Amino acid sequence: MQQFPKNITILGSTGSIGTQALEVVRDNPSIFKPVDSEHSAIFQCLVGEEQNEIEKIYLTASGGPFLGKDKNFLSAVKKEQALKHPNWVMGAKITIDSASLMNKGLEVIEAKWLFNLEVDQIDVIVHPQSIIHSIVQFTDGSMKAQMGVPDMKLPIQYALNYPDRLKNNFKRFNFLDYPNFSFQKADMDTFRNLDLAFQSLRKGGNMPCILNAANEIVVEAFLKDKIGFLQMSEVIEQCMEEISFIEKPQLMDYLETDKHSRILAGELVTKSKV
Repeated sequence: MQQFPKNITILGSTGSIGTQALEVVRDNPSIFKPVDSEHSAIFQCLVGEEQNEIEKIYLTASGGPFLGKDKNFLSAVKKEQALKHPNWVMGAKITIDSASLMNKGLEVIEAKWLFNLEVDQIDVIVHPQSIIHSIVQFTDGSMKAQMGVPDMKLPIQYALNYPDRLKNNFKRFNFLDYPNFSFQKADMDTFRNLDLAFQSLRKGGNMPCILNAANEIVVEAFLKDKIGFLQMSEVIEQCMEEISFIEKPQLMDYLETDKHSRILAGELVTKSKV
């Protein structure tokens, strides 16, 4: 495996690339510093814990703008509603992914490879306040959580300056502004993208690549009013069923999978009726 002379910072939800590309993370863990707030939180919780075994990690999710809504409501939502995230300011694509919980699904895939975990060691918990960014539970039952205001400046600064923590003038968290923290189970029956992401990870091979490629097409279509919110999951699932599965893909397999998944997703979008 190639050795790198410099530290490499992981930006965004790269886990969907697949096993081959992220083998370098597994084989060279000390040179990678994640920026995504949830993975940065896990990384920070693991500093000084190298000798201790992880029992489970909890990725927190805000729940997005449609937390608590049912399928009947979601069947009629428009992009303008989905683009109004309650806590984070992000680009259009990732904001839609957050609303559908696909962003959390991609983060689950990424966490598996970044931290060398089994699928059953990863769980998602809804935390609407977005103050606790992730939690690590160790085999003795103790838990460590990383907290902070929902602002990407902090994990970016941490990744670029690790192991140092630089003084800054970023907004500080005030406990009195958040007297009540709440947690709830992620509704994977209503927000099926998260369940599909877990399915793709358990299946392995090129399945996460199919999921990711199809999702990019359906999000673009939703933003152009060509497909409904719930139809995004339907198209992704159909692509996962119809695109050829490859258990041990190589780079060219990923490229072909990505290409064919996008083509099929586009065709399914064209056939759909909003």
